[in-house]
Amino acid sequence: FYIAGEDTVKLAQSPHLEGFKAKGVEVLLLSDHVDEFWLQHITEYEGMPLKSITRGAADLDQINPDKANPDEDKREEADLSALIAAIKLELGDTVKDVRPSNRLTGSPVCLIADEGDMDVNLERLLKRHGQLEHGTPRVLELNPSHAIITTLAERAKAENSGSDDLLKDAAHLLLDQARIVEGETPSEPSEFARRLGAVMTRAFAP
Repeated sequence: FYIAGEDTVKLAQSPHLEGFKAKGVEVLLLSDHVDEFWLQHITEYEGMPLKSITRGAADLDQINPDKANPDEDKREEADLSALIAAIKLELGDTVKDVRPSNRLTGSPVCLIADEGDMDVNLERLLKRHGQLEHGTPRVLELNPSHAIITTLAERAKAENSGSDDLLKDAAHLLLDQARIVEGETPSEPSEFARRLGAVMTRAFAP
């Protein structure tokens, strides 16, 4: 398993690593620009395939089950079906899919490339050098045991949640949070600031 980026320190803090750390699985941190390009041609090492942890499903349930953290097994996971439907409705084509994650243990969200799509860092490099104009929408993964996600999931189950402005703002804020963690900027900074202000106002209202 590997994760590619521009800064080893930032890579080591990536939310994509959380589930692998919890399982005691080593992940290569590749921070040289050339890494993404030789990985397109060398797809395995000593008979084992090289797999990016920022693309496709993590399948962590099949990895080192004997090293699973007992405390992790006790975490209650929320039913995210209503929340996922609400987020998909609000974000539309901005994301390719929204689904529960088993790679996250501490962060609420992350963005990944779908299986078969271009890896996140390679897409970023090609855009920067003008070799790619439009990227492919990514998959937004939600941590089903994070307090923010479980609270929103309960709210999404309520009647008329489709007209809930807080849920709509939260959908965009979660997407922007996932982008910021990856070193990107929100697609609409002024809207990000407005939504953040609106949510904070409601949170601190008497």
